[in-house]
Amino acid sequence: MAAVRDFAESRDGLKLRYEVRGEGEPVALIMGFSGSGRGWGEPFLKLMEARFRIFVIDNRGTGESDKPDTEFTLGDMAADVAAVLDHAKTPRAHVFGISMGGMIAQEFVLAHPARTRGLVLGCTNCGASHSIAADPAAIANLMPVPGMDPLELARRAFSVACGKAFLNSAAGQATLVQAIVEMGNYPMTPMYTFMRQGQAIGGFDSFARLGQIKSSTLIIHGDDDSIVPYPNAEVLQGAIAGSKKHTLKAAGHMFFWEAPEETVRVAGDFLAAVK
Repeated sequence: MAAVRDFAESRDGLKLRYEVRGEGEPVALIMGFSGSGRGWGEPFLKLMEARFRIFVIDNRGTGESDKPDTEFTLGDMAADVAAVLDHAKTPRAHVFGISMGGMIAQEFVLAHPARTRGLVLGCTNCGASHSIAADPAAIANLMPVPGMDPLELARRAFSVACGKAFLNSAAGQATLVQAIVEMGNYPMTPMYTFMRQGQAIGGFDSFARLGQIKSSTLIIHGDDDSIVPYPNAEVLQGAIAGSKKHTLKAAGHMFFWEAPEETVRVAGDFLAAVK
């Protein structure tokens, strides 16, 4: 099936760009901090669309979605995902979120338990109160620097977001070069979106509610993650009854770039088995 690209409308009137690719069971893909749907990378997306009907969403503030310089919450962003699925006439879907997108996925399943089939939480945490914090220097590399070239900002972020094995490999460097080239072909995330999404992350805490999650849940995390340290996966698994955990060896925060085949095999097999 040819990809379909369209706009949904959020409950506060924003345009939300999304793309539907592939066939099969629906999977909503929720990207992390400051990234658009392009942030998943084509190797991962092509493998996923071969197995599922995927919804690739530009979060508010990114890509071709509207970019409000106003306060919002991760609950609002979870409602954006619901608005996309409503627009696409998809009442129930699997949900796969990474990093901030994994936080949004938690808010989605808590707000819409009947709409959530399988849940995949990648390289994420449950909010500051019960999470293991990253080195502040690593987080600082993700934040924009006024006047710095956007592509240089991207290189700076990737230097901490990717695992050391990937960064030190020829294949990894080629992937990063290609990703940076592709970034120049899509609307850049404005500086204020970093602040607004950062505020939303700061207001997020799901720990006390995680016991309410009844959807089958897979937690997937690289053990060389400098942004959301690996022990956060263990916190989530301990709090979500019956959840499973998969560790990607020597992978960093961008595990879906670093190991797309393993990621799609493990997450895809898990979701395919959810009744």
